[in-house]
Amino acid sequence: MNNQSLYASSINEIVDLIANVGTTRTVLVEGDMGIGKSSILKLLAKRFPDHHPSYFDCTTKDLGDLYIPDLDTERGCVSFLPNEQFGIHTGKPLILMVDEFGKANPSVKNGMLVPMLERTIGKTKMPEGSIVFATTNLGVEGVGDMLPPHARNRIIVVRMRKATSEEWLTEYAINNNIHPAMMGFVKEFPQVGQSCTDVPNPDDNPYIFHPKSQRSAFFTWRSGEAGSDLLHQREHLSDDTLTGALIGTIGQRAALDLMAFVKLADKLPTLESIKKDPENALVPDSASAVCMVVYRALSTIERDWVDAWLTYMKRLSAEAQGLFAMGVKPNTYSKRSLVMQNKKFTQWAIDNNYMFASDKA
Repeated sequence: MNNQSLYASSINEIVDLIANVGTTRTVLVEGDMGIGKSSILKLLAKRFPDHHPSYFDCTTKDLGDLYIPDLDTERGCVSFLPNEQFGIHTGKPLILMVDEFGKANPSVKNGMLVPMLERTIGKTKMPEGSIVFATTNLGVEGVGDMLPPHARNRIIVVRMRKATSEEWLTEYAINNNIHPAMMGFVKEFPQVGQSCTDVPNPDDNPYIFHPKSQRSAFFTWRSGEAGSDLLHQREHLSDDTLTGALIGTIGQRAALDLMAFVKLADKLPTLESIKKDPENALVPDSASAVCMVVYRALSTIERDWVDAWLTYMKRLSAEAQGLFAMGVKPNTYSKRSLVMQNKKFTQWAIDNNYMFASDKA
């Protein structure tokens, strides 16, 4: 493991870095494909609501797509007008994401160095407070990401690590309508969150992309979410159609293992039964099925049935109850306040020695 891998940062740490230095220095974020690098723009936009978020995909651009000549007959010269996608016409401070910078053709790489270094687009200076950052894939992945030395020397290059399976489940999946079967699968097979740089032999992890293998489809957090979208449409698809689509989305090994969780999900108690009769609603026999019930509750719970869920939850194992509590705990959990303000949950936390910071939001 090289030093840059050793000091790789989480997405939230990367956002903190860009938020603090991005007005004067361009941070280039490199990381595995499909780990959510593009989500950095959304997180920065949430932190800076008065800025205009601009997504600039370098792979779709040639030099002529950056600026076009503007004849200034009064002064007898030519200036350049920038592409609308830069967003500079809005007059607001920008959050400019220069995506796939390493895959850009050489002329685009050179053309983008001025905005990335000088905070100037064409003839126009970016508004005060504008933030610029860039992303690229790992060179070891072999998908064409290369930086010439003179370009690399002008920017700050940092490695973004892949979220662990636990982080993806608690910080992303339960907040973004990921299908319970997909969450159960990821919980059972945490190796889907590994980076290829941590797996010297591709046969040691048949689920993920590896430059030494010939897998045409594989599991990433991005393709996993696409697989979840397919699962949400299961009632409209035959099992063969769904399996084939999943194979083409997350790879054969992951798809076949995931379908076992899909079959298991069919045996879960309905949400309606938990809401209406929590004392008698079905409690699954297997730990994997119980795990899916908990993740489904975290994803879908609403204020009007928190009491019913807590009544049902007390019938589950201590481990399952703890899983729910740890899902509620992160500040990023979108339904945190409605659960933590519930008196039954507060009493449960006291009885079970779970300590949470007060949340009156």
